[in-house]
Amino acid sequence: MADWDIRKLRILRTLRERGTVTATAEALRMTPSAVSQQLTNLSRQLGVELLQAQGRRVRLTDAARLVLRHAEAVFEQLERADAELAAYVHGDAGEVRVGAFSTAVPALVVPAVTALRATHPRIAVRVREAEAQEAYELLAAGEVDLALSLAAQAPSAVDPRFTRVPLLTDPLDVALPGDHPLARADGLRLAELAAEPWIFGGSGPWSDITRAACETAGFRPHQGHAAAGWTAILAMVEAGMGVALVPRMAAVPRDGVVMRELRADRPVRHVVAAVRKGAQESAAVGRVLDALRTAATPTSDGPRAPFDGKGEGAPGATSTGRPPER
Repeated sequence: MADWDIRKLRILRTLRERGTVTATAEALRMTPSAVSQQLTNLSRQLGVELLQAQGRRVRLTDAARLVLRHAEAVFEQLERADAELAAYVHGDAGEVRVGAFSTAVPALVVPAVTALRATHPRIAVRVREAEAQEAYELLAAGEVDLALSLAAQAPSAVDPRFTRVPLLTDPLDVALPGDHPLARADGLRLAELAAEPWIFGGSGPWSDITRAACETAGFRPHQGHAAAGWTAILAMVEAGMGVALVPRMAAVPRDGVVMRELRADRPVRHVVAAVRKGAQESAAVGRVLDALRTAATPTSDGPRAPFDGKGEGAPGATSTGRPPER
């Protein structure tokens, strides 16, 4: 039987994800020569060639991909074993590290942590603000235990490394100056704002979201001003400089801004959590997921709809770009 070295298999998997020996070494805090040596040893142990030179880089052989296909099941089972062992030793105690995009921190993570302090004080949650790409790199590397992102920026639902957990559908409301003629109009539709100057980022997810939502409503938005942060966007709306789409999670009340719900053609974005395969069976991780689901439950602040994981491609959903999720 071949010698299946788990540590070296993790190095091989990281090489598949990062693409180069140098990037793999940086991710694992190793030297490139140590990465190469470990993979050479693994190749010798398994009795197959795992890497082939391709110019100044290397690529995985078919044998390496076969090895990793089977190794994913091993990694998942080890995560389950860790979860069961932690539950046996600590019960509901433990530390859960969470990577989350900026608007999810105050809207979901902070309420979840606050609730857990009251119900499960032995669970410590450590929060790290991170964009989707960074959050999933940290999750794969074992540096966070749970990642929150927009669904369209999450890895595929069939990615063998992760289990995705739908959390919510976040409606996008339109922000209007308080004295706008349509600020209190009945049954506001996005198309009624076709002639307005719009405020959104010059590129990235929010630009794509705004353009897609407006085009679905039948017009191309004229970008009057470019801004990425919600404070700047809402300040410009308040000053009467334009209108904007704002996710309900990110909306902060301002005296001079009216937030209007779009009923007929309401765009949305979807938020998911993800854990490494098997890790969802950890008692502490499970408690944090439960707290996040509770924080995502509709409240009197707005009809935030639970997300069933099927609507990711709906009109107005976020793009797969990698800039920060707001």
